[in-house]
Amino acid sequence: MNAAPQASAELGSVLERLRDAWRANKPTLAQRRDDLGRLRHALSRRLDAMDAAIRADFGHRSPHENLISEAMVTLAEIDLARAKLRRWAKPRRVGVGWKFWPARAELRPVPVGVVGIISPWNYPVNLALVPLVSAIAAGNHVYLKPSEHTPRTSEFLRELLAEVFPEDRVAVAIGGADVGAAFSALPFDHLLFTGSTAVGRKVMAAAAPNLTPVTLELGGKAPAVVAPDFPLALAAARIASGKWFNAGQTCIGVDYALVDAARRDGFVEALRTQVVARFGDLSDASHYTRIINASQFDRLQGLLADARARGATVLPLVDVAADRSHAQRLLPPTLVLDAPDDSDLMRHEIFGPILPVKTYARLDDALSYIGTHDRPLALYPFSNDRTTVERIVDATLAGGVAVNDTLMHFAVDALPFGGIGPSGMGAIHGRAGFETFSKLLPIFRQSRWAATDLLRPPYAGFVDRLVRFLAR
Repeated sequence: MNAAPQASAELGSVLERLRDAWRANKPTLAQRRDDLGRLRHALSRRLDAMDAAIRADFGHRSPHENLISEAMVTLAEIDLARAKLRRWAKPRRVGVGWKFWPARAELRPVPVGVVGIISPWNYPVNLALVPLVSAIAAGNHVYLKPSEHTPRTSEFLRELLAEVFPEDRVAVAIGGADVGAAFSALPFDHLLFTGSTAVGRKVMAAAAPNLTPVTLELGGKAPAVVAPDFPLALAAARIASGKWFNAGQTCIGVDYALVDAARRDGFVEALRTQVVARFGDLSDASHYTRIINASQFDRLQGLLADARARGATVLPLVDVAADRSHAQRLLPPTLVLDAPDDSDLMRHEIFGPILPVKTYARLDDALSYIGTHDRPLALYPFSNDRTTVERIVDATLAGGVAVNDTLMHFAVDALPFGGIGPSGMGAIHGRAGFETFSKLLPIFRQSRWAATDLLRPPYAGFVDRLVRFLAR
């Protein structure tokens, strides 16, 4: 990622200002808690402005989706951090074992310094502020680079954070790809990136020369596995929620569904029923989110065209034409049946309102299919049989699992959120986020008298016998 020298110099100057201020006055627990309280108050007062900015960036997104995915999740994260901060920050006693008695040891969570956060466009407030909350709770200063694809929301974030934090405690970098490239190459004390796997590789490469620790929240193809015992109507309802919330522009959204072959047609009709119940015929699309920009719209249309060309059946669930215009960018909920494995649709994360439906003859076939592909960010098993659920979970290592539902594990603050392999590394949310942006500092405290003082040459007599005894 080659950065323009001017952008790099300007960003570097801001980073040094943040780092100098952190070194001079590391945030106390009281300050952190106060900062988070003021952030909560400021965001709560600006929910209408937040909603307007996001809807303007998307063309349209349901205000209710904004409240659920952006406000509720972020405010809950702040509340949890403020309530648990003292407990999280408390040093933890660690046993040293009888051989080192009477010494003591502890693990002390300490802030690392300045944390860089690169946030994406799909949930532009949530995915910027949730990791920021963790970084502030851990006692760090923060430099945020929000997405250039949501410029109004990025400006909203800049104004919000400028009101709450001094400029040498939290700063915001506004700009396009050149700024993002320069930002990821800065020598942060920790860098978090949320976005695509392809860009995540570039961010990791840019951070490598500085040996900057990175947390990557990426994506992948999250499967929903509907076992033969699970009711189709309920599976369709919950998968519809996990697929068409935010028009599928969700990193943990259902990327494809696996259903037993005998029930595929019933599953398709159950999904159609859900879409019509939620969105009608889309003549009034006030509850349906638009595609973020023309580039993403064209990419999704290209996935459908490639699938058709390879013999797949493309099945819109609402009889309305896709509309690329700036005023609309509306792509209706669409199923794809019999998409071949070499199609672009099945090779890449979809990140849109398109759901491939694949069938299996035996559950083992479904699990084998998942297992031969990259480890997903999320896994969604649907079964009322505990043994079946455990078979699915044991066969697939994913970033997170929601059994008989979708997306909900992300909203549970006590559960770490993160991927594995191509779907990411590291975790955020709750205590996991606090510890991601902390150094668990090991401290060993020796007593005034210690038997280990004897463990030195000459190794003869009693010392010889002592070493041989301790080494058993």
